[in-house]
Amino acid sequence: MANKIRVATTSLAGCFGCHMSFLDIDERMLQLAEVVEFDRSPITDIEHCTNCDIGLIEGGVCNSENVHVLREFRNNCKILVAVGACAINGGLPAMRNHIPLEECLNEAYLDGIGVENPKIPSDIELPLLLNQVHPIHEIVKIDYYLPGCPPSADVFWKFLTDLIEGREPSLPYELVHYD
Repeated sequence: MANKIRVATTSLAGCFGCHMSFLDIDERMLQLAEVVEFDRSPITDIEHCTNCDIGLIEGGVCNSENVHVLREFRNNCKILVAVGACAINGGLPAMRNHIPLEECLNEAYLDGIGVENPKIPSDIELPLLLNQVHPIHEIVKIDYYLPGCPPSADVFWKFLTDLIEGREPSLPYELVHYD
C-alpha cells in the first residue's frame, strides 16, 4: 500500500502500561503494519513526531517536557487520542495534586525513609515540574478517548481498525465494561 496511515505514540506521566497493552495485539500487529507506518513510537527510534494521521498519547502532564511533547503531537497529528486513565483524568500520578509540590519534593528527596545525601535535584537538564498533574485535554484539544487502565489490546484493535477503515470508532460495552 503506497499511502500508509502514519501513527505516532508517546508516554508522558504514566507507567507505560497502555503501550504494553497496545503491543498485546500480538500477531495482529503484522496486519496493522500492512496499512500503518509508525512514526515516533516504542517500535521506532524516532525522537520527534512528524506529520501523522493518528497520535496516541498515554500519561498525564506533570512537567515542561510533557507539555512540549504533547503540543508537538497536537501540531503534527490530524487525530489525537487520549489513551488510558492517566491521559484522560491524570490517573495515579495525579494523586499528588492534593499535596503541595514542595511537600512532595521534600518527602521524596529530603525527609523520606532511607534518603541518603538529601538534596532536591536541580540539574538544568531536568524538566521543570508542574504544580499539578493535568489530564491532556487541559493542555490541547483531544479528538478521541480510549478508557481503561490500561485499555485492552482488543480496545486498541477495534478503535484503530474503525479509524483505518473510515468508520467512526465505536467501542461496544463488552470491550469497555469493568464489572
